[in-house]
Amino acid sequence: MAKPKKQPRPKAVTPKGFRDYFGQEVSQRTEMLQAIADVYHRYGFDALESSAVETVEALGKFLPDVDRPNEGVFAWQEVDENDKGDWMALRYDLTAPLARVYAQHRNDLPTPYRRYAMGPVWRNEKPGPGRYRQFYQCDADTVGTASMAADAEICAMLSDTLETVGIPRGDYLVRVNNRKVLNGVLEAMGLGEDATARDNVLRTIDKFDKVGEAGVRELLTKGRLDSSGAFIDGVGLSDDQAEPVIAFLTSKAEDTAETLANLRAAVGDSKIGADGIAELEQIGALLDAGGYGSDRIEIDPSVVRGLGYYTGPVYEAELTFEIFDEKGRKRQFGSVSGGGRYDDLVKRFTGQEVPATGVSIGVDRLLAALREKGRIAAQATGPVVVTVMDRDRMADYQAIVAELRNAGIRAEVYLGNPKNFGNQLKYADKRNSPIAVIEGGDEKANGIVQIKDLILGAKIAESATLEEWKERPSQFEVPRGDLVAKVREILDSQD
Repeated sequence: MAKPKKQPRPKAVTPKGFRDYFGQEVSQRTEMLQAIADVYHRYGFDALESSAVETVEALGKFLPDVDRPNEGVFAWQEVDENDKGDWMALRYDLTAPLARVYAQHRNDLPTPYRRYAMGPVWRNEKPGPGRYRQFYQCDADTVGTASMAADAEICAMLSDTLETVGIPRGDYLVRVNNRKVLNGVLEAMGLGEDATARDNVLRTIDKFDKVGEAGVRELLTKGRLDSSGAFIDGVGLSDDQAEPVIAFLTSKAEDTAETLANLRAAVGDSKIGADGIAELEQIGALLDAGGYGSDRIEIDPSVVRGLGYYTGPVYEAELTFEIFDEKGRKRQFGSVSGGGRYDDLVKRFTGQEVPATGVSIGVDRLLAALREKGRIAAQATGPVVVTVMDRDRMADYQAIVAELRNAGIRAEVYLGNPKNFGNQLKYADKRNSPIAVIEGGDEKANGIVQIKDLILGAKIAESATLEEWKERPSQFEVPRGDLVAKVREILDSQD
């Protein structure tokens, strides 16, 4: 009789494009998101937690424009008795679910509806360094008003959020542009309703950050050689046709009034372009009234990312301080947030235009920025560890740890094999514990405890002389009744 085949053990590997987050990272993210939520709540926004799964139909045109409905998302088909069923997908972002929620519950929701949402989203894209298939987003949106006050408020809230989490004024800038102004530029170019030409121009404008003014000019006209030496075909416009785009992209001036004047020249007689400039004027005036100057928020036509998606104002938060990249070169940290007005999203469900505007913060990028600024500790402090000198006295140690916890101090009893005391201290070091509490039989009999300051002990061990070691002991003997007070005193001195 053949021996049954042994089932191979599964490989303990993270799926490609995904990663695991451990205690400190999770705690830091939770703390930052709570600080952001506090700002949003202060502005009158309500929390919304929608389903992680949507129908592909609900995600709709905001999926990549391809034949397969599951391209770009993690999707599956629910099969019924006829082998047919709805296509379902993990949410691609937090905006499309908002459109579905508002359309579904609009009769029960206030108008305007102000909501914020935080959580993971999933994209079935090719992973790369720092690019994952699951990541966190943090959104705030106002649905149901066309007032530019909603857009100005989002920009102000974004500014306040960055400062609240630890990005100081001067290290960031919220930059504002308007899709309508670009539409006016396209009209001034004489492209009319030529959708292909307009899309080609939009794609070229999106490359402005990478190739600059000269590169965009070449790509709009005859084409250009890229850095590898390959020739990229141009859109085929004449120099005169390309000029309004260049004027639009380079219209940023010393002050807002001059910038707007340059934009008026770029859009010519276009009505939609003039409407966009008027909206930028309104936003600027509202922000000035709220005390948000150009050192925090400014009108900047070079903001071009997302212009294909949004229908009106667009905004981007850029961190302006310098970091070193992986090759040791200095560069600006860059964008951590983007958003804008999207008046067509809910219309897909209701048939009626519902104005909406909102912003999304890249959670992982903002966390990385806070680490760069030293606003988040490189290593989180662990719990106080109560060591076990006698396994038969576990109830005594549980009483000690309960007393510490009841006083609001993070603490745990060592639950490994207590035979080797050195291993208990090694465990405490691995946990980055600030203090170890020791109560052996003699200490118990004498009504005292030993408290070991592990942070100070490590510092002394690094550099202290013998005399300094004697003068600055890192282990204290205190009456049992003074345990909590002494632990708190040491923790306060370590901050």
